[in-house]
Amino acid sequence: MAGNKNHSVPAATVPRLSRYLRKLQEMQSRGTSTVSSRQLAEAVGTNPAQIRKDLSYFGEFGIRGVGYDVASLIEELKKCLGLDRTWNTIIIGAGKLGTALARYRAFQKQGFNLLGMFDSAAAVIGKSRGVGHVKSTDELEDFITSNRVDIAIITTPASVAQELIDRVVAAGVPSVLNFAPIRAHVKEPAIVRQVDLSTELMSLSFYLNNQGC
Repeated sequence: MAGNKNHSVPAATVPRLSRYLRKLQEMQSRGTSTVSSRQLAEAVGTNPAQIRKDLSYFGEFGIRGVGYDVASLIEELKKCLGLDRTWNTIIIGAGKLGTALARYRAFQKQGFNLLGMFDSAAAVIGKSRGVGHVKSTDELEDFITSNRVDIAIITTPASVAQELIDRVVAAGVPSVLNFAPIRAHVKEPAIVRQVDLSTELMSLSFYLNNQGC
């Protein structure tokens, strides 16, 4: 059905693929078996041409005049996004955000295997936070050496985030998702993605403040 041609996929396409996958999974849960590019476009707020272009980077999908088989397209998108395998993940920072992420059940459902949580505060080390007991950050390197860790999620204060990112990357973790309010840097070929909650909230504030202007 599709060949993997993802060597030249634009960065903007990847988050759109995630949106398509989530919407298709919602449709499947409601019993939808076939969907057209127009129907999917309306559901995610884009246009049919954009969907066809995004999917074309990975091969040929769907049947002209019929549409896409929802179950098959879900499986193909999972392959495109690397969700047809398991990614071992750790969380560093056992505060409210880290704890909420640890208890987010969709992680496991989407193939993200949460191995453990780490913190430097004596008050939380050893406590249960949804993924066993919180470990000390002093154990980070030994843990990474003993376990294949694919993703480190950083939910610490900004003052210690870069140091911890440097440590996990040096220990062999190939990718980092950073929630700390700093612009983190890593040496290639490691990958870092920034989630800036404060900026997103400020954007919402702007649009709310300017409604009707």
